[in-house]
Amino acid sequence: MRRELWLDLVPEEDARELRATLAGEPITTLPLVIFVAEGDEGTLLGFIEVDLRSHADGCDPRVPVGFIEGWFVRESHRRQGVGAMMVNAAEDWARSKGCTEMASDTWIDSEVSQRAHEALGFEVVDRCVHFRKPL
Repeated sequence: MRRELWLDLVPEEDARELRATLAGEPITTLPLVIFVAEGDEGTLLGFIEVDLRSHADGCDPRVPVGFIEGWFVRESHRRQGVGAMMVNAAEDWARSKGCTEMASDTWIDSEVSQRAHEALGFEVVDRCVHFRKPL
């Protein structure tokens, strides 16, 4: 599912980072957790990866913010509350860490993700176009 969400993942690097996170030792300076949604017989329906950030666009810079790094629901289970359930779990986790806000981002052309965020109460706080120039 991670590779369906993040198409440019390098399998070996992803496996190493995932093992560390699942062992409770994420390769970050702030806490990070992964919640999963399970269906019948333990089949995985989706996951949400959430961590703490020292700041996020549009959020109060005086306190850490919960940040959704990745959120994926299998297409066959979308629009059935699976994503909302995982976001609720992520929000509860962030609250337990002292956060008063949750942030996230998505690609500007990902209409489905934007609508899903908005349906769960997220609001757009910024739009940005990133540039690079090789030297």
